[in-house]
Amino acid sequence: MNKLKTLLTISLLLSILGCNRPIPVSPTPDLFATLQASTPASSSPAATESLTTPVLDLPAPDPNSSAASTSVPSPSPADGLTGHIVFTCQLFKVQSRDQICIMNADGSGMRRLTTADNKRHYYASLAPDGGSIVYSSYREDNVYEIYHLDLNDGSVDRLTDKLGVLTGAEFSPDGKSIVFARGNASGKYQVMVMDRNGKDVGDIPQASGWDPTWSPDGEQILFASGAEAGVQLFVVKRNGKDLHQVTDLPAIRGRSDWSPDGGSIVTYAGPSWNREVYILNADGSNARQLTPVGGNSQGPSFSPDGKWVAFTAYFDNYGDVHGCEIYVIRTDGTDLRRLTDNDYCDYQPRWGP
Repeated sequence: MNKLKTLLTISLLLSILGCNRPIPVSPTPDLFATLQASTPASSSPAATESLTTPVLDLPAPDPNSSAASTSVPSPSPADGLTGHIVFTCQLFKVQSRDQICIMNADGSGMRRLTTADNKRHYYASLAPDGGSIVYSSYREDNVYEIYHLDLNDGSVDRLTDKLGVLTGAEFSPDGKSIVFARGNASGKYQVMVMDRNGKDVGDIPQASGWDPTWSPDGEQILFASGAEAGVQLFVVKRNGKDLHQVTDLPAIRGRSDWSPDGGSIVTYAGPSWNREVYILNADGSNARQLTPVGGNSQGPSFSPDGKWVAFTAYFDNYGDVHGCEIYVIRTDGTDLRRLTDNDYCDYQPRWGP
């Protein structure tokens, strides 16, 4: 009975983590075997963590909090939302079976792209031409591979081979390269780059961190790095030169994005269940909160025209561990809209053509 209670407690804790801080859980009896937070507890040129150490920092939300359901409206044709959004859809309500879905930018036409029910797929992004995606998928303990899926014929190709826990893959603006982050069992995180076909894999010197994203000209990479209490965003050239810190915000989490015109970046920060999306100039100046208080908002992505930001939040289901949905908001903080409305979590949106 005590063993059963222990297993139930572990399962509950993993469930509570929900979408607020997604972690890859290997589909094995040892649930703590390969926990790696999407925002690692520590990772910088001077600080690292073990992938096998879970960080259960998510308190149970208060249903009576002021951040209660707000019934956010859906988009209208007048909003002019164009392109597609690829995202992680937790169809089976457990992270070890996450899938990749895609929808039109107004929330219509949602469909599932991945087909293996018992494997985890996540961290997807669209190619610049909109014809394919890259994403991460579980292979074995401490190994997540990067895959390429052609949206025209449905074919899937594995691009990597046992490099470690690979996350955050993203096409370069010219579509010729892919940047991603590698974590390993010794606790190190490194930003990597490879050709679109998976060849010529290499480190980006000095870029020890996670959640990389390209500048619009493809010359620089924005990524997160640092210890738990001091995570910030850094920019480095593809050749590893000119590394510099660009943010000074409390409790930055990780996944960010660069606006199409290169002038702004979006990121998210804050304590568990009280996170917000911020927009700031590309040099880190003029940081301001973009999302309304009370949504536990995170994981932002710019629209291709730079007028909107997609993100994950709980505005309509605050306190529900399966309640994260995809929302959009204008870059001036107006016109909050909800795109998804499911009884499971939809998160990690990435907007493309």
